[in-house]
Amino acid sequence: MGARFLRRMDWLGAARALGYLRLLALLNAAMLIVLVATSHRGIDRNGFLLGSDFISFWTVGRMLHAGGAVYDTAAHIAAQRTYYAPPGGYTAFFYPPSFLPLCWPLGLLGYFPALAAWLLATGACYVASVRAWWREAGRPAPAWLLLAAFPAVPIVVTHGQTAFLVAALLGGGVLLVRSRPMLAGVLFGLATIKPQFGVLLPLVLLLTGQWRTILGAAVSALVLCALGAVLSGAEAWPQWLAASTRAQEAMTQGAVNHAKMISPFAALKLLGAATTVAYAVQGAVSLAVAAMLGRAAWRRGWSQALGAAVLAGAPLATPFALDYDMAVLAFPLLWLTGQGLRTGFADWEKLAVLLAFAAPAFARPLALATGVPIAPPILMLLFAVTLRRSLRG
Repeated sequence: MGARFLRRMDWLGAARALGYLRLLALLNAAMLIVLVATSHRGIDRNGFLLGSDFISFWTVGRMLHAGGAVYDTAAHIAAQRTYYAPPGGYTAFFYPPSFLPLCWPLGLLGYFPALAAWLLATGACYVASVRAWWREAGRPAPAWLLLAAFPAVPIVVTHGQTAFLVAALLGGGVLLVRSRPMLAGVLFGLATIKPQFGVLLPLVLLLTGQWRTILGAAVSALVLCALGAVLSGAEAWPQWLAASTRAQEAMTQGAVNHAKMISPFAALKLLGAATTVAYAVQGAVSLAVAAMLGRAAWRRGWSQALGAAVLAGAPLATPFALDYDMAVLAFPLLWLTGQGLRTGFADWEKLAVLLAFAAPAFARPLALATGVPIAPPILMLLFAVTLRRSLRG
């Protein structure tokens, strides 16, 4: 009886699911309202600037206009602290030079106007991609309610992060591969601003023979690279590679709290494992995800089902992923829900959808409070059921 309660979850019907969505939407809205209402001059009660991570991108934009060296850590710290010195040190910048063309216009505005413009623009892209998948899924619930209830959304907003944009590019690209392959490739190429989330795509695109998409991705990625070099000089690329080494060291040493991260690597570090062990397990998980997707793609054409599995596997394939990056899970969650409503939910699918949808709300607080990392097993469950369902299609 207990196993069936979780395996089938027949108790979670449409009416109850809508009730939970409304409750989550209210909680998310209340959290954002309280955060803004209790802030003073843009500083929250914990002493952090609203849109905490965004100051890194905005500072880079200002530095580009001033001719500064954006990958010089000391220069970036000094430029950032002329506006605000966060209590936790400073917000580093580890994005590749291909991201610089997006930072440049931010430097034309003051901090809060730039933050508002960034969230509106990237949020609009995310909403557009989510709505496209929502229509394909058969409109399982009001789109506004799904977006308002998804806990990843307020996390992205409060951090001012890139997750809306990267998720929108990947999700939009997956849907367009068959109908508009070149445009899909352009979107994938633009998503290289956060390259760790696209490592599975080249394998699957190659195995399914999507040559026009690969060409579009290569061209758009190269254009971004060239623009980044124009804005900051060709030396920016070796400087970024050096910064990436520092980023890896920071991740290993816990400069980014492992409790905030969702990867197998971070989970093992949080549990006290040695770095070599954590990397070995992360490598094994990444290779296993890639191998399973490669087998699923072999001698098959591209499909939305396969793309959903790729996006479900993306957070597992990289050691550096945080809770706001779970915004990309909206797409496999919508696809899996749509399939379940059409043909009936298979064992463990409802549980996977419920846990992955709610995970952004409680993964970080639980890991911070207890040291127990729950995100990786939830992500593994979602990937497993999404891949299984995609193989049935």
